[in-house]
Amino acid sequence: MTSLANTVEPVPEKSFRDVWLIAVGHGLTHWYPATFYLLLPLIGKELGLSYSQIGLVMTCQYIAGAISNVPGGMLVDTVGRKGLLMALSLFWVGFPYLLMGFTHSYSLLLMCVCMVGVGNNLWHPTAIPMLALRHPTRKGLVLSLHGMGGNAGDALAPLAIGALLASFSWRQIVLFNAAPGVLMALLILAYLGTLKYGRSKQKSAVAPPEGQAIGEYAQGLRGLLRNRNLILLTVSSAFRSMTQTTLLTFLPVFLAYEMGYSPLWVGVCMFALQAAGFTAAPIAGHLSDSMGRRRIIMTSMAMTALVLAFMAVAGRSHAFVLFIAVLGFFLYAIRPVLQAWLLEATPKKMGGTSIGLLFGLQALGSSIGPMLGGGIADRFGLMSTFYFLAVTIVIANLFIFLIPAQAPSLAPASAD
Repeated sequence: MTSLANTVEPVPEKSFRDVWLIAVGHGLTHWYPATFYLLLPLIGKELGLSYSQIGLVMTCQYIAGAISNVPGGMLVDTVGRKGLLMALSLFWVGFPYLLMGFTHSYSLLLMCVCMVGVGNNLWHPTAIPMLALRHPTRKGLVLSLHGMGGNAGDALAPLAIGALLASFSWRQIVLFNAAPGVLMALLILAYLGTLKYGRSKQKSAVAPPEGQAIGEYAQGLRGLLRNRNLILLTVSSAFRSMTQTTLLTFLPVFLAYEMGYSPLWVGVCMFALQAAGFTAAPIAGHLSDSMGRRRIIMTSMAMTALVLAFMAVAGRSHAFVLFIAVLGFFLYAIRPVLQAWLLEATPKKMGGTSIGLLFGLQALGSSIGPMLGGGIADRFGLMSTFYFLAVTIVIANLFIFLIPAQAPSLAPASAD
């Protein structure tokens, strides 16, 4: 089978203006969930939730994301309109958090987080393939800058919200927190609309078309589902996401409940976790462009497992807090590297679906992790959850190990 990906040259590399804009938008898609992680212990206390019920909140969000991710990728590959889809994603992430400010029941809280799961997972199948096509020789670096936007949102949100909680209630915060997402959605829609239909109305001969016929797409999808590297990468990423989401769910709970930290200091600790990831992402992305994706991913996952084990041993000591930043450095370094490797292993015209499958499996792992972590914490104590996370990241690395070492991770996308 000859894919349309072989007959279409990538767009010539542009300035990084589009990268920075999309990275800021990506930051806001992470700002809202990061805000919620900090508010979750307060919501849990107000509603009288157990650890398992707190875990179920995040499980519902990620199940909704798992269900919506693949259809979102299909929508991107068949319809296009990336600017509109990214703007819609930003709005649909912020709006449910606004509704939470009026929620007083557990069932309505679960409904709101399900809505977040749908909106948040429309962003990645749209933004990541678009950036990779526009900057084909610097995928690792460009996607790491996109990832840095997410890390910045993850890092700044708990710091800002932790400070605001000294003066405002969590309900007040979710109400006025919706404004940045709406403004950024309008800016992305205006800029990317101009990018496509304004200054570059005359379509370049090398610019890839935004959509494709259903028959072409069905043929490409069949080849995609037989791609062994795609399967191994997505399953590995699912276990990595299980580790990350469970950690983000229960680390603030541990700091608040077990160590007695105020919301401000919980926010500072979460900032340290994400700030380390912010630093690591461009380093890992750049190194993976020259050294290969496999080596960077396996090293980072192995170090993540080691640090998690040290955290569990450290217990309720100051050493536990010091390990948080080290953990963030290795845990978040590989996120853009996995994305770049996946796009290189799959046809360009199926980029949205490939990323949709990746994030769909990640969302599935993320949905399982908090529920399992909560059950383990209820039965064996909260510290045992960190041992569980060390095991899940080791399993993630085993799937990377199964990808043949001789397979060139920097090769162009396959036609089949």
